[in-house]
Amino acid sequence: MLIAFNKPHGVLCQFSDGGQECATPRRTLADFGLPPDVYAAGRLDLDSEGLLLLTDDGALAHRLTDPRHKAAKTYWVQVEGAPADAQLAALRAGVVLNDGPTLPARVQRLQPPALWPRDPPVRVRKTVPDAWLQLTIGEGRNRQVRRMTAAVGLPTLRLVRVAIGPWQLDGLAPGEWRQCEPGH
Repeated sequence: MLIAFNKPHGVLCQFSDGGQECATPRRTLADFGLPPDVYAAGRLDLDSEGLLLLTDDGALAHRLTDPRHKAAKTYWVQVEGAPADAQLAALRAGVVLNDGPTLPARVQRLQPPALWPRDPPVRVRKTVPDAWLQLTIGEGRNRQVRRMTAAVGLPTLRLVRVAIGPWQLDGLAPGEWRQCEPGH
């Protein structure tokens, strides 16, 4: 079984909070009525949104997450600043992060997409412009997209994953899920 889930901002990519003692418990995948015995094939940070694939098939999970299979991941990224051609060229060439150089990314400017409101909203600064990029990577390092945009001087304000390989968000609202064909 393969499930496409639109992970809302502020939700952990696991079914429990790992025993964290917090004044306000964090939301987890257990809050969304997902089928039993599925688990996340990959992750999205707490402050990232969008497509998360879940499965009950270990071999499929491995294929989805193993870098050798290079399932491209596409993100819509709201960045602080107005991207210059040189900044986009740097992302396309690959940037050097503290854990080594990244592979080249596919990146293009994007008109602001029609997305659901984020809770909490992204802080707007009237004196600082922002822009949207569509960025596709074949790796999956920890917080990679955020670190790549920061490395070229474009801090990420909002990050929404819209596709993993052939699977897409396709109109799922935050917190909604649907079963998909795993055979892509």
